Amino acid sequence: MPILGEAMTESVIHPRSLLRDPGHCLALGLGSGCIRRAPGTWGTLAGLVLYSLVFWLPAPLYLGLIAAGFLAGIYLCARTARALGVHDHPAIVWDEFVGVWLALALQPTAPGWLLLAFVAFRVFDIAKPWPIGWLDRRMPGGLGIMVDDVVAGAYALALMALLQWGV
Repeated sequence: MPILGEAMTESVIHPRSLLRDPGHCLALGLGSGCIRRAPGTWGTLAGLVLYSLVFWLPAPLYLGLIAAGFLAGIYLCARTARALGVHDHPAIVWDEFVGVWLALALQPTAPGWLLLAFVAFRVFDIAKPWPIGWLDRRMPGGLGIMVDDVVAGAYALALMALLQWGV
């Protein structure tokens, strides 16, 4: 049995078998999390593609979308983790969607800035500097699945702001 917050890679059922259910499909990143190699990176890339549909929203609406995505993700990710029998299964990537959307909040939409936000988010998500790793290990359920990626997104957002200010 894994320590709370530690992902196992083996599950009783295959994530692809859940894609017909709309809630599971969202938690699995519209199928992007089912790609065996680097599902978090593929999920982040899929989140970036969806960002292209909403980047034009006024800031309050865009931030509201992120908040709604976070709250929905707590439920969606917990439900899919239960169905897979694994807390924070690698195929669950809705948290990457929300994390990269936060990293991209209020950013320039030039390709270089988008790429930089993408890379910064992935680095923080993978490296898990404090308190990201601590939260990842200690927070249970859907909140635990979501919160580390949202903090990684906030770190990436802060880094992007510093770079834009020339610091």
